[in-house]
Amino acid sequence: MKNNRNERINQVHENTLVIGIDIAKEKHYACAVDSRGRELAKVWNFTQSREGFLYLNHTIQNLMEQHDKTEVLIGFEATGHYWMNLAFYLKISDLPFVLVNPLHVKQSKEMDDNIQTKNDTKDARVIAKLLPNGYFSVPRDMTTVDHNLRQGSSIRERIRKDIGAVKNRIQRWIDLYFPEFRQVFKHYGQQELAVLKLTPLPEDIKNASVEDLVRRQKEAGAKYAGRPKMIKLIELAQHSIGIKDGVYIAKIEIRALVQQLELLQFQLEEITAEMVQQAKNLPEFEYLVSIKGISENTVSELLAETGSLQNYNHPRQIIKLAGLTLRENSSGKHQGTKKISKRGRRGLRRLLYKATLPLIRNNHAFHKVYTYYHSREDNPLKKKEAMVVVCRKLIQVLHGLSVHQTVFNPERMLGDLSYITASNAA
Repeated sequence: MKNNRNERINQVHENTLVIGIDIAKEKHYACAVDSRGRELAKVWNFTQSREGFLYLNHTIQNLMEQHDKTEVLIGFEATGHYWMNLAFYLKISDLPFVLVNPLHVKQSKEMDDNIQTKNDTKDARVIAKLLPNGYFSVPRDMTTVDHNLRQGSSIRERIRKDIGAVKNRIQRWIDLYFPEFRQVFKHYGQQELAVLKLTPLPEDIKNASVEDLVRRQKEAGAKYAGRPKMIKLIELAQHSIGIKDGVYIAKIEIRALVQQLELLQFQLEEITAEMVQQAKNLPEFEYLVSIKGISENTVSELLAETGSLQNYNHPRQIIKLAGLTLRENSSGKHQGTKKISKRGRRGLRRLLYKATLPLIRNNHAFHKVYTYYHSREDNPLKKKEAMVVVCRKLIQVLHGLSVHQTVFNPERMLGDLSYITASNAA
């Protein structure tokens, strides 16, 4: 870590013009400093437009001539999506740029004036003065596949949130107009959605026959819901406590919600299949899916978050990216407990945690790792703590398979963990 920090510091020398930019939606603020953090010009602003970017470039060239600088380093926070247009312009203009952690900016605001003031001018100044000390990260070069996976992951996450919102609205509708519906149908399957589209209200069901309901569903292309369920649904509809006001518009509403849910589910399946196809273009895909309990969808989501695992020199880098590094709060004789930092990609950490559940059930090698840490005599871990250990081990295995381009061998993995094999032998 120290060597990486030194390398970043060495990128800024006497001939380097340092520019810190505070990103906003329409107007950005920039501050120019030298390698020692001394301001070389008054903070200026430029717009989120081609004219604004040209003005920034022109100002940088003038400052380099005025102060005899031969190189430039531009830094800013990855604020929402507004920074992407500027980053693209800087890339095609051959102007090097780096990213600054927003937490570093937040923690450094009061070092200048000891005041909690926050404004765009101050933020640009703080960002500029962080760069000479190496508090930045260099964005990796992304391939076309990386861009597609990252974009697909964002789209899929938004679709999932939309599906959750629509399901909540459907549940609200059911609670109002047919509260007993959930006694028959528990999930949002094809049978339930067919009933909600064709006969959503108790009045549509209570006087109908089982044969009539089944026939209408078959004509609509739905699966057969089963006679017992239809009989129970008719009985519940006859004594329903659902409200009966505004039922005409209510039927239009539920039909629209069901159609919206079906469309979102189709879009989710479509984007998921496309992401798997994109992930198969990466050389390590076939080796990562060789782990029993890890699906193609999981691997595609993982690669969308991290990119090719071959870009990392050590699995610790991926562990830190996921926020799974251990932290402690100790001082003097006080020895604090260790917890994970949770500083990193939240989506990656959530994905790894969810992936360990089927992994522990279906993969005997990882099950042994989990069992050892959860049931060892000396300092046994809680269930969630043991699962975090499995997450870290999974990262190490995935990185090893990617770098060495080999399929997963459970016996070799357990052979490297001598403490587990020794405990099993005992």
